Amino acid sequence: MRVRFDGWTLDTGSRELLRDGAAAHLTGKTFRLLEVLVEHRPDALSKDQIQDLVWPGVFVSESSLTSLITEVRKALGDDTDEPRFIRTVYGFGYAFCGEIADEAPDHATKRPASRRYRLIWGRKEIVLVEGENILGRAPESTECIDRDTVSRRHARILIAGNTATIEDLGSKNGTRLRGRRLEEPSPLADGDEIRLGSVPLTFRLLRAPRSTATESSTTG
Repeated sequence: MRVRFDGWTLDTGSRELLRDGAAAHLTGKTFRLLEVLVEHRPDALSKDQIQDLVWPGVFVSESSLTSLITEVRKALGDDTDEPRFIRTVYGFGYAFCGEIADEAPDHATKRPASRRYRLIWGRKEIVLVEGENILGRAPESTECIDRDTVSRRHARILIAGNTATIEDLGSKNGTRLRGRRLEEPSPLADGDEIRLGSVPLTFRLLRAPRSTATESSTTG
C-alpha cells in the first residue's frame, strides 16, 4: 500500500513514511500503528482492536498504546486539540482522519525482486517479492504457515533492491534469527536460519548463474 496525504507518503512496501523525499524516523511498532489506522480509515478502531493488530497475542498496558499514538502525532506534526491525521474517539479508541490524495493498489508495488530470494520450509520454497512479505497464519500472508506456534501476522521480510531485512510483528512466540530472538529489524544474509515459534526456515539468495565459458580449440 502506498498512500499520500497532506505532503506525506506512507509506503508499507518499503516501510517508509516520507515527506519531500526524506524519511521520518519511526520505530517498528509506531509504523505498524500508523499502517493499521490508515488501512482501516475512516473507521475508528477500539483500543482492544488496535492492541490485537499491533501486539498480536501479547498483553500490553493502555499506556503503551498512548505512547505510540503520541509518537505518531509527533512524527506527523499533528495537534491533539485540532487533529488533521489522528482523531481520538473518547472512551473508545482512535481513527485516521487525514484526506488521502491517492492510493496505489497493492499489486502495483509487488515487483519481482531484483535478485531471487527464497525461504526454504522443509521441501517447500517460498518465493519472496520486492517490498513487503508477511509471514504467518493469516490468509493474506505471502505463504500461510499453519502451525500452532506461529501467529497470524508473525514476522515481516522486506526486500528492497539488493537488501533484505526481517522484523518480528509482536508475535506470541517470537522470531529468532541465527538462534537469537529478534528485538528490532535485522538484515538477512544467504543461508540465515530463521525460526517462527518452533517452525524453522532458511533464507536463500539464489544468484544468477554465470555465463557458460566458451571452449577453446587448438589446431595442430
